[in-house]
Amino acid sequence: MSNLLFICSKNQWRSPTAELLFKGHLLHSARSAGTSDKARIRLNQKLMDWADVVFVMEYKHRDLVKQRFASNSKRLVVLNIPDDYQFNDPELIEMLSAALADWL
Repeated sequence: MSNLLFICSKNQWRSPTAELLFKGHLLHSARSAGTSDKARIRLNQKLMDWADVVFVMEYKHRDLVKQRFASNSKRLVVLNIPDDYQFNDPELIEMLSAALADWL
């Protein structure tokens, strides 16, 4: 089983939606976090250590992860999904499903 971590800014819309896609998945466990001080669940080293693969929504999240955390051995994937969607927005789900098709 792989542990998948999804990261956006405030952990309100994009990353929790991605996490929800993997609820009950047989092969993967998923969590989500945010990079902002105002994040619902703030990214920390414990979450980074837990993750096998880290998915970030934007390049700025990738850069923050690389600056703040020991993630050299982690696979880091940029999904390139802008902050234009609400939680569980059908268009967001469609974009995430397409980007994560190999994992779903």
